[in-house]
Amino acid sequence: MAKKSRTKQRAQAQSGTATTEGAVGPRQPCPCGSGKRYKACHGAPGGAADLYVRRPFEGLPGECDLVALRELVPAATVPLTIKDTDRTVLLGTLLPAAAPGMVRDSGDVWLGLQVQHSFGDPSREMAAVLLDALARADAEDVGVVGLTSSPGAGPRLQDLVTNDSLDVTVHDGFGFWVSDVDEEQQEAFADALQAAQDAAAPTARLTSVEAAYWTDVTSKEHLRWVMPEPEDALLTALARLHVAEDDVLVEGSRFVGMFRAHGLLAPVWDLPVGTGAEALEEPAAAFKQRLDAALADDSDLTPEERAARSGLANRQVTIR
Repeated sequence: MAKKSRTKQRAQAQSGTATTEGAVGPRQPCPCGSGKRYKACHGAPGGAADLYVRRPFEGLPGECDLVALRELVPAATVPLTIKDTDRTVLLGTLLPAAAPGMVRDSGDVWLGLQVQHSFGDPSREMAAVLLDALARADAEDVGVVGLTSSPGAGPRLQDLVTNDSLDVTVHDGFGFWVSDVDEEQQEAFADALQAAQDAAAPTARLTSVEAAYWTDVTSKEHLRWVMPEPEDALLTALARLHVAEDDVLVEGSRFVGMFRAHGLLAPVWDLPVGTGAEALEEPAAAFKQRLDAALADDSDLTPEERAARSGLANRQVTIR
């Protein structure tokens, strides 16, 4: 038995697969999203300095919305209240030039979710940018606030944000970039603003359920819904609903798979063109009730449900 175990472990090591559940094999893609193999990124000597955090926004209000805003939603903002300051702080999906942060002429601080760096823990990175921006704002140092190296040990957003909930505003485009500047400055931003506007697909947040976002990509429409439940339980529940044909939202819609981002799953539905967000409100609320019932079902899966679960697991795309 011991010989078989050692042989299995050697085969796993050679193939780059993990030997324990939840671990990352040395030849597998690093889960930080860098595109490198784990052994050349966070698995390299010294790589632990930038420890990868699987659920960086866990414990923050609106964790699912934060994941959606970072990975799925083009243009949205959220006002934040921050410990030990009364300065206005606005969290945005994408800031001009993908800036991590900005101090505006008004002294307000903007914090970006969609950035170009990745050091393993977005929450700690954003906290470092936020604290730097607040210090600069107090010094009346207006402009972009960047992050070019790992923030190291330090506070995370969970240590700074005092919101009880998130008030998410989804915008038609990036007009909020210039909402606080005069016409001359708006003209200077015109080209960058237009380019960003052209790349942004129309998006709306449903009001009947949490963290569900409709989007129109011209050729089709989608609903992408970030859910907080543990992955194994959610896959099992979705498999039960799929076999029962209870995963249809509206006529002509189809459950097509899931994104995995920052430790959470985001099921995705294809929708008929012309559906719109409003038509999804009641069906989404009804689906949530069916999902809750399926999550509470602890009976053994049928062979058909096990096959469906396996198929769903193969239709996941990790984006972070």
